[in-house]
Amino acid sequence: MALSGAVAGGLAQVWPSSLIALPSSLRLTMVAALAVLGLLLNLLPKLAFGRAGTTVNPLRPASSRALVTSGLHGVSRNPMYLGHALLLVAWACWLRHPAALIGAPLYMAYVTRYQILPEERALSAMFGAAYEAYRARVRRWL
Repeated sequence: MALSGAVAGGLAQVWPSSLIALPSSLRLTMVAALAVLGLLLNLLPKLAFGRAGTTVNPLRPASSRALVTSGLHGVSRNPMYLGHALLLVAWACWLRHPAALIGAPLYMAYVTRYQILPEERALSAMFGAAYEAYRARVRRWL
């Protein structure tokens, strides 16, 4: 996520373009709303994982002890990653540069390929039909 944000910020610095014209109050409201939503989407699922007694560590999906499918996970299979993407959109709004918008899709493509797909394979192996039913019911992102 940080690398995607750095790419977005770097592009905004070196790519000649006019800034997106937004009134300051609207821009700050958008940044704050997106950032708060992004943080909530990142933190609330961690609380749900804690209540379920399962790991929140994305690098160790094999350590999962429970399949969390309610709350925010009933809307998105990856609300924490969605929260990261919203933080990157907030960053792009802050920068006011069209090139900065590349940060969120860049992050989403990377995290899908290198984190989500391996997590899905591990969870499918661990939870079988229950996970497959969950996948059929709830979309990966939204």
